Amino acid sequence: MKREYGRAARSLRPIAIEKSFLKNAHGSALISWGGTRAICSAMYAAGVPPFLEGTGKGWLTAEYAMLPASTPSRKPRELRRPDGRSTEIGRLIGRCLRSVVNLQALSGFTIHVDCDVLDADGGTRTACITGAYVALRECVDSMTGESLIAQNPVLDGITAVSCGIVDGEILLDLDYGEDSRAAADINIVMAHGGGIVEIQGTGEKRPFLRAELTKILNLSGKANLEIQKIQEEALKA
Repeated sequence: MKREYGRAARSLRPIAIEKSFLKNAHGSALISWGGTRAICSAMYAAGVPPFLEGTGKGWLTAEYAMLPASTPSRKPRELRRPDGRSTEIGRLIGRCLRSVVNLQALSGFTIHVDCDVLDADGGTRTACITGAYVALRECVDSMTGESLIAQNPVLDGITAVSCGIVDGEILLDLDYGEDSRAAADINIVMAHGGGIVEIQGTGEKRPFLRAELTKILNLSGKANLEIQKIQEEALKA
């Protein structure tokens, strides 16, 4: 199968992450992943949601949106009615990041993560999770540097990648054209340590087999190692 960038079935698209992309954010990253680009930011604020008051814990929450020109036909802004897909992806980003954060170490603070898609060409949620981790790391470094918190609350890194079955073949990192033809579409979120944070998988045109899922998990595990190297290089820059 011929793929963009002349890549093999089990290869990632080119990924680049630029840290400190925004002037005012406490942490930010511009992630370019093939034809997909997104800005991820992280900002802290004093206070926690009512359900956490008195617990000694902090909080982390995330929002996701696609800008109007991120798709070939204009996507209306979500001013009056929140888009269900955007809400679902925002919740996904938040809970994935919280899985590697010690909320006790954030006591008294909430970190707001915002992910805005500039160009969408498949894998926007996985790109945003990957970029949001870099923004979060920069944000908590700022908090510890200002002595707002005593220790780094980030316990592990986090990456995400999409896989799918297209024309009977397992492919890593689907672009939009591949995603639209996929018989099965699966997103894997992993910790740097190798643990699985979340699996989102749907047999859209046929049920996928357990053996196929095992191959996809092994493939995403190798991709996890590649992606985390890109994240760490961005953080060192």
